[in-house]
Amino acid sequence: MSDLPLRDRDSSRSQAMRATLELLASMRFAISLLTVICIASVIGTVLKQHEPLVNYVNQFGPFWAQLFLALKLNAVYSAWWFLLILTFLVISTGLCVTRHAPKYLADIRTYKENIREQSLKAFGHRAEADVPGTTEEAAKRIGQQLASGGWKVKLQQRDTAAGPGTGWMLAAKAGAANKLGYIAAHTAIILICLGGLFDGDLIVRAQMLLGGKTPYTGGGMISDVAPEHRLSTKNPTFRGNLMVSEGTQSGTAILAQSDGILLQDLPFSVELKKFIVEYYSTGMPKLFASDIVIHDRETGEKLEKRVEVNHPASYKGIEIYQSSFDDGGSTVKLHAIPMDGISQPFDVEGVIGNSTEIVRQLTDGTQDKLRLEYTALRTINVENFGGKDKSASATDVRKVDLKQSIEDRLGAGHKTTDKKDLRNIGPSVGYKLRDASGQAREFQNYMVPVDTGDGQPVFLLGVRENQADEMRYLRVPADPEGTMNTFLGLRQAMQDKDMAEKAARAYVQKAVDVSKPELAEPLTQSALKALELFAGKDSKIKGPDGRQLGGLQAISNFMDSNVPEAERERAGEVLVRILNGVLYELARQVRAQAGLKPFEGDEKTQAFMTQSVFSLSDAQFYPAPVVFMMTDFKQVQASVFQVARAPGKNIVYLGCLFLIIGVFAMLYVRDRRIWIWLTPANKGASHANMALSTNRKTMDGDREFTMLADKLIGAKPVQKKTPGGSV
Repeated sequence: MSDLPLRDRDSSRSQAMRATLELLASMRFAISLLTVICIASVIGTVLKQHEPLVNYVNQFGPFWAQLFLALKLNAVYSAWWFLLILTFLVISTGLCVTRHAPKYLADIRTYKENIREQSLKAFGHRAEADVPGTTEEAAKRIGQQLASGGWKVKLQQRDTAAGPGTGWMLAAKAGAANKLGYIAAHTAIILICLGGLFDGDLIVRAQMLLGGKTPYTGGGMISDVAPEHRLSTKNPTFRGNLMVSEGTQSGTAILAQSDGILLQDLPFSVELKKFIVEYYSTGMPKLFASDIVIHDRETGEKLEKRVEVNHPASYKGIEIYQSSFDDGGSTVKLHAIPMDGISQPFDVEGVIGNSTEIVRQLTDGTQDKLRLEYTALRTINVENFGGKDKSASATDVRKVDLKQSIEDRLGAGHKTTDKKDLRNIGPSVGYKLRDASGQAREFQNYMVPVDTGDGQPVFLLGVRENQADEMRYLRVPADPEGTMNTFLGLRQAMQDKDMAEKAARAYVQKAVDVSKPELAEPLTQSALKALELFAGKDSKIKGPDGRQLGGLQAISNFMDSNVPEAERERAGEVLVRILNGVLYELARQVRAQAGLKPFEGDEKTQAFMTQSVFSLSDAQFYPAPVVFMMTDFKQVQASVFQVARAPGKNIVYLGCLFLIIGVFAMLYVRDRRIWIWLTPANKGASHANMALSTNRKTMDGDREFTMLADKLIGAKPVQKKTPGGSV
């Protein structure tokens, strides 16, 4: 037991309660809460919300990712602390209104006619003069003038030294709505916060806490999810996503939670008849629209509607918004092209969103298991090929300048112009290859060859290690038939000893003067050496997996090790020229064996061979054993709808109306009061002392008082002297 007397303990509790209420109702507490809400809103805007954990780990690292999740920064607007701050803001603002509203309302009703006449001399706006007529006549006359100008007037008769009832106090007021603006603005904050709380996760969290609802973290069919992970169709407020593929229907929305999902059953199902998307020439979508059929589960009624961006459909108090679009299960046919010289070509077919197990038989008798995950099909890819002008690329739908992105990463330099060149470069397929350990790389390959500006079409094979990186592209030149066959045959032929020797001798036969046959054999050996280095057969450079690496890097390393520095540049040019000649002869053999038309030896052939040299050099760094090229596809679109039952929005709308009225009243309505004290003067006249008060001192207020003083009592304002004596 405490040693304090009971009365002292009650007094201490009372003081603590008063101090708590004073803190909650204080302006500094409300401003502090608003500051925290603003900071949280900035975080919620800058940091992507409701992303998978792996995305935060890739971008910020494990420590910061775990910290973000612990503080719920990945779901700011549904975090418990954010909802708690909103609740305290409602309480604080409510207490503030409760404390001050009665005073303001009472102040609006009163005229303050009981003010003492001596107090009028202390006002900044003051004037005095004699006016004609008795005090009663003057008071009524001035009161009528003020009333005609929109003022509310009250007269009070008082006693003076001249006798009982000989003095009159005139009290007038205008702009009382200024104080109503204060009440309206603060009430608006309460209404907006209440609407936000009601339409937020507060009701859903209450059901999770009191109704035994838990987030679902598994997989499988939606129909198999247990009732404890589902919310009733009578749920008063929710906001979730509903994805529907063309030709199908769905009636269960998904509510994302920080630790899983909740399923919201709808009183109807939505069938997507057709999804419509139209594009500008820049590739930016200009129209999203969905033709849907709403199926009522109780009555069986069918209702056809169209949903567009900013034009939702409404049914039974639930709004259906067009949020975005996605792939609805498109099928793709892929052709696997070996990149390691070990695998055999094969075909595979799959559905976007699904995966396929691939087992490769290796030369040593072992098996290599890969999982091919089909991630995306894009039928339209509008890219900027106009040059390095970044502002030009800003019109692209994904803000990516593909040409510059390629040139910055792989291959030779290319001359570019500074003009915009937007082109649709055709369909692309995205997929992931996941190895047995679970590690995956992401790939994006374009279906048709693309002319990046140098006249030589290339197949673009994109790859990146994780989603935070940009795509790096391997450019494989397209042959005159528009295929990779010549390039792939050339890559395999470099490993064939007989074909390599035949190509080297064919090159030497054309390059050596018949009068100097003694140079043929040394040049042949040099040509074979260059080709072996380029193919990685005799290279001293090894990759991370231990295999020898070739390409231009191997030739450069050989020159650094075996040629004096003063002669390296000239010797390197000679060796590369020899390599180009041998590769050309090798490509001719490849095309002859395949029964293809021989090269014509023109500029197009030269461009093809130049690109082939760079691509063969870069291909050794391609991090996958096979490339999957799309040969055919069947697109199925899907609409992503946001479905919401949000009764709190009407409360928010009302709060916004109150806020507009309140801010307008506080900024543009001035609360003004006038007092005129009338006492008897000589010769049947009256002496008037006039004063005005206003909640804001402005130049308009000064001009208004000057005008009123002249109009009502025919006087000029009395200029109040400062303590120093100046006016």
